[in-house]
Amino acid sequence: MEKIVTDQDEKQWGMFTHLAALAMFVIPAFGNVIGPLIIYMIKKDEYEFVAEQGKNVLNFQISWSIIFIISAILIIAVVGIFLLIGFGIAWLVFVIMGTIAANKGESYKYPLTYTFIK
Repeated sequence: MEKIVTDQDEKQWGMFTHLAALAMFVIPAFGNVIGPLIIYMIKKDEYEFVAEQGKNVLNFQISWSIIFIISAILIIAVVGIFLLIGFGIAWLVFVIMGTIAANKGESYKYPLTYTFIK
């Protein structure tokens, strides 16, 4: 059975961890990794939920940064344009789904993610 977090502050910081990935719109060069990393580093010892979700978010953001870099390289073959659009939409949907789950206090495991941080 999946553990559901009830502490409002813990849920809120877990949600912020997911939302911090949107920092890529402010810091285009890996802001999607830097934002969640900052929250993870600050709050991981205070909240177990943030530590767990932070690892999930960071693994997802690192994995998908690699996907985006490969897609950008494939622009040369034209297919990269379609990959960037498709993966970009999927990325945003997954971030929103993770944010909503964390706001409910539920753990969210991103799909298509390699585990870099255990």
